[in-house]
Amino acid sequence: MVSRNYCWAVTNPRLLDDLLLSRSAMDRAAHRRIDVPWQAARRSDSSSLAMWVNGSATAVLAGGSAPSLVLTPLTAIDDLASLASLSFLGIDEDGRAYYAVHLESQEQGHPALPPQVEWSSLRRIGSGLSDLDAGLSVAAVALDNWRARTRWCTMCGKALSVEQAGWSLRCEDDSIDHFPRTDPAVIVLVRDPLDRALLGRHVDWPAGTYSTFAGFVEAGESAEAAVRRELAEETGVVIDPGTDDLMYLGSQPWPFPCSLMLGYHAWTAQTDITVDGEEIAEARWFTREELLEGCTDGSVRLPSSVSISRRLIERWYGSVLPGEWSR
Repeated sequence: MVSRNYCWAVTNPRLLDDLLLSRSAMDRAAHRRIDVPWQAARRSDSSSLAMWVNGSATAVLAGGSAPSLVLTPLTAIDDLASLASLSFLGIDEDGRAYYAVHLESQEQGHPALPPQVEWSSLRRIGSGLSDLDAGLSVAAVALDNWRARTRWCTMCGKALSVEQAGWSLRCEDDSIDHFPRTDPAVIVLVRDPLDRALLGRHVDWPAGTYSTFAGFVEAGESAEAAVRRELAEETGVVIDPGTDDLMYLGSQPWPFPCSLMLGYHAWTAQTDITVDGEEIAEARWFTREELLEGCTDGSVRLPSSVSISRRLIERWYGSVLPGEWSR
């Protein structure tokens, strides 16, 4: 049996404090969202910049100073003919304001966009973004998905108008404000007494694709209770309640469309697996040697490096693993 405390010491003593989609180099300046004169001044300021978003995709330009670097084209706000589709994202250390341009779902073009622009999901290009572009993109994607899914007032069914620089949708009939929704979800890597990791494959994934286990926190449920429930439901593996066999490691926004992933490591003495067959097609325990061999020969594929799942796995493993896949 491997000591749990020893395993923590030899893998990585830090928490997950550098998750790729949790990076940001800007101040959201939330107090400026309701500052109408300040917003008007910034929207007419030639130094203010806007990035482009369309659902879960952002406009990008491949090719920076390194092959893996992805550039987000930023457009001077005075180059935009209409400011109606903007959301305020924040300011940088120089006080420059940044906005998101929301394009309708049926269009991905605009005269102000560079001709060589491409549209890509954060799942695919998030690891290649700078801290500034990552922070801008995550906020822009989350706001765009929220606006696309919030068309009418949930109280009376009337139309909504954009307020607070894009961070509120107000009912024109009863003046109720609707704010962006965030759904908490837990994601966990489970370890047994031999310090093997439990990974599983979703029923919709190709053979050989494995990840950690995740699920949404239900109404009136704590995050820790959600970890235990999801594992028991999907794999039959039980984490005893009332023990210290859960450790919170960090969180990452996952705006597809509106999740916040809460990452955990968990320990269990139970190694018997019974998958539910509805969400999880298969699950198995991996030693570090087995996982490295599978990742090296391609028989095992893990989530992309932008995901918190990948970071949970590599934190347990102790270093970076080869290969990845992304939806």
